[in-house]
Amino acid sequence: MSVNRAITRGAGTATRQARVLTDADDIEPWLHDAAHYPGGHTTEVCLPRSESQLAAVLARRLPVLAVGAQSSLTGGATPRGEIVLSMARMDSVIEWKSDSVVVEPGLLLATLEEKLRERDLYYPPAPTFDGASVGGTVATNAAGAATFKHGTTRPWVRAISVLLACGEVLDLERGQVTADEHGRFELQLLDGSLVSFERPALTLPAVPKCSAGYWSEAGMDLVDLFIGSEGTLGIVTRVELALQTSRPTLFAGLIPMADDEAAIGLVAALRDASLVDIAAVEYMDRRCLELLREDGACERAGVALAADTGAALLFQAELPPGMTTAEAAEQIAAAGDPAAGDAKQNSPLLALCRLLADHGVLDSTLPALPGEQARRDALFALREAVPTAVNERVGRAAREIDPAIAKSAGDVIVPFENFARSLKRYREILDEHELDHAVWGHISDGNVHTNVMARSAEEMHRAGEAQLEIGRAAIALGGSPMSEHGVGRNEIKKRLLVELYGEQAIASMRRIKDALDPAGLLAPGVLFD
Repeated sequence: MSVNRAITRGAGTATRQARVLTDADDIEPWLHDAAHYPGGHTTEVCLPRSESQLAAVLARRLPVLAVGAQSSLTGGATPRGEIVLSMARMDSVIEWKSDSVVVEPGLLLATLEEKLRERDLYYPPAPTFDGASVGGTVATNAAGAATFKHGTTRPWVRAISVLLACGEVLDLERGQVTADEHGRFELQLLDGSLVSFERPALTLPAVPKCSAGYWSEAGMDLVDLFIGSEGTLGIVTRVELALQTSRPTLFAGLIPMADDEAAIGLVAALRDASLVDIAAVEYMDRRCLELLREDGACERAGVALAADTGAALLFQAELPPGMTTAEAAEQIAAAGDPAAGDAKQNSPLLALCRLLADHGVLDSTLPALPGEQARRDALFALREAVPTAVNERVGRAAREIDPAIAKSAGDVIVPFENFARSLKRYREILDEHELDHAVWGHISDGNVHTNVMARSAEEMHRAGEAQLEIGRAAIALGGSPMSEHGVGRNEIKKRLLVELYGEQAIASMRRIKDALDPAGLLAPGVLFD
């Protein structure tokens, strides 16, 4: 195989057809994703168990939409008449290797985590929401809380198999097929014909994560073209993920903060502390905390937050392997003892505690020590209860007020040095439009989600205008308006994709789409109109 030519193979012949659902009640669960995107409809849901069954569906030459756990926040998993290809039954672990695992796309992250724990292995870039599927995270180059230390999904993907629209399969290992000096790739099909195309003509913003259209860089790997392509170029049928061969010792803590300014100052110090091994810092604003109290989530988690708390941070730090609960407690207790620095001068935990003490928040921090897994799970469940609270309110408004109401959420990232300016500007925009909103996200990356809880169709219109302005503000500050959720069918995000890269760059993406899927059968309406 030429270094710049990929060769397809056949998908095999299915001995049995995929299970097909056509009854209205049976297909109803597949008409909505987590975004409550309106207008979902299909006549057929297929649940294949194998690559060959998938190929048999594509052979019908009808538009299809591959979906995983339907956790999309952009409408990317909401069908608009296409055959739905649910990957839920393709959920097996295919092979364990010494420092990687090969899995099918329908495997849920929560299931993968259970299996990793049994083997003392670790997959660091798993998104905060563990109900997502592996295939979905690859399709969007998903990221999460630990991106600050471990990066997005992309660098952890060692190999993928992709079913193309023509029904043939590409097996790609990282480093095997790269763009030539002109940015060109070639694919050789089974009949000997060649498909060629050039990498997208665009420059990505200088931020830690960006899920905005197709990836592009000089000498790029063909693997990376499919990661983050949102199912528009091919359907991932298997993935090899790199793993850490030992699980880190984790220390987490929830920190009530007086206001945004204090929270951002503390995060800046945590990011810059050389001895402190911070993996992630999450942020929740005042409205998020109000929602948690309204829904009883704080009480369920055993967490008491004062009514005047202006914001909250949830951090996760990695400690030296083998540190016990007792040892961690001893070091925390020693944080106020200057002499302790002599004996433990290289202790990341002691350095972290002293940094928190310097910012006046050590005593108010609610910790989850190494080994306190239930406590840690409760703190992170509190964080996940925020989007759940917003989604519940959006769904209720759609049912009770107007079906046109849907989730309106920004997914914006800027270089951290511009984060304080960006957050101030986002709030100004939302307040100018008089919208009930909650802001949370991965503050250690400079990434937050601006969520609006609309109560009418008119507010939905204003929410769209606000999200457009917020995306433009992120672009102006050197960031991206699509950080980790992708573009999907969201019309605002499609407009921002053009504003981020320009019309010529979008045209170069379309040329790749036309080369690999000339009939437009894969995820029509996703990324592009």
